[in-house]
Amino acid sequence: MKIKTITTLIAIFAIPFLSIAQPTWRALDNAPSGFGRFDDIFFLNEQLGWAANGPSGLVFKTTDGGESWEQQLELFSYFRNIEFLDENIGFLGTLDGIFYRTTDGGENWQDVFIQPNPEAICGIDAVGENTVYACGAWFTPAYFIKSSDAGVSWEYIDMSAYATALVEVLFIDEQFGYASGQNNEGGIILRTEDGGANWEEIYNSNNPGEYVWKLQLMENNTYIYGSVQSGFQGKLIKSFDSGATWEAKNFPDASVQGIGFVSPTQGWMGGHNSGFYETTDGGDTWNNTALGGNLNRILIFNDHFGYASGETIYKFEESLSVTDFSNEQSDDISITIAPVPIKDKLKISVEFTHIDNLLIEVYNMNGRLLQSLIRDRVPSAETKHYSFDFNYPAGTYLINFQTNNGRRSHKVIKE
Repeated sequence: MKIKTITTLIAIFAIPFLSIAQPTWRALDNAPSGFGRFDDIFFLNEQLGWAANGPSGLVFKTTDGGESWEQQLELFSYFRNIEFLDENIGFLGTLDGIFYRTTDGGENWQDVFIQPNPEAICGIDAVGENTVYACGAWFTPAYFIKSSDAGVSWEYIDMSAYATALVEVLFIDEQFGYASGQNNEGGIILRTEDGGANWEEIYNSNNPGEYVWKLQLMENNTYIYGSVQSGFQGKLIKSFDSGATWEAKNFPDASVQGIGFVSPTQGWMGGHNSGFYETTDGGDTWNNTALGGNLNRILIFNDHFGYASGETIYKFEESLSVTDFSNEQSDDISITIAPVPIKDKLKISVEFTHIDNLLIEVYNMNGRLLQSLIRDRVPSAETKHYSFDFNYPAGTYLINFQTNNGRRSHKVIKE
């Protein structure tokens, strides 16, 4: 049975100069790396798990807690997430309009037929013996799919009444769950108590352009944590009363995604362009652990065990030492804005290294979204050229670029 939440919180005290094992993060020595970002990991238990690499379209499996890995799948696709009901039945979401299912533990995968066909699957959660939920996408439109027969048949639910984009879905049981993403007002968290038939908004960042990217539940599901990705200021949000009230803490990087806490004070966050950050005071301050970066998923089993995925696969367990790994970043796109300063036209060239999706937005220097310029699907590795009217007063602006592989901003000056 999968462990979805932490039911008991135990304070962890570091005792200096004593040779006792303390839970720490480390990059797994034999984990696959050098393929780009691992967008997701999933473990049925502490030993059996799978990892999905996004830009390289790879799936790996481990049966020994990450000490060794077997490559199971390679496709020309962008794999966003992976989830299993049991050791045989699993699901693989992509950002390319294809949804996969396996019935033999990942040895073989088949296309899932859904009508209408989702453009992308950004979040998957399997609960109970037969129920599977999924949502998408980080780009519009917002939708929700559900299976009650272990993925044989699916129900498609239009979520445009609640959201413009959905990224994460997290259920406690077959009926009660959460979804997160954004609407026109800001990053959002939605809650359902009837298996997705009806939803209510329990959080809104009230800053257009932001997303609530990942969610975590703790303490009998009364504690809710979320990562807020922004074009300007990333945040940790948390509620200790099941979403009735919320507190926000600033994070050092705007493009924050992965989140995992082991207590109300100790936790970790990271994203595309940030390192692997730790807080020990509930998010008031953050320290870069120098373990690596590019995080998208932090999977916490309990207060002393977990996994994370990013540049490679990381493991949280009792250890006497921490291995130091450099934070190596790779770019999936090359952006040219010319000429600068700009006058009446904003001209952009983007070189893509693989199939992708692109969202271009304009922000002012206070972090307010001014305009969404384009959402474009990129069918192949190529260079694309864009030209937009830029009818704004003279000054400095941020042009935000979001792809399957993250967000980044470029500062431009308008004469």
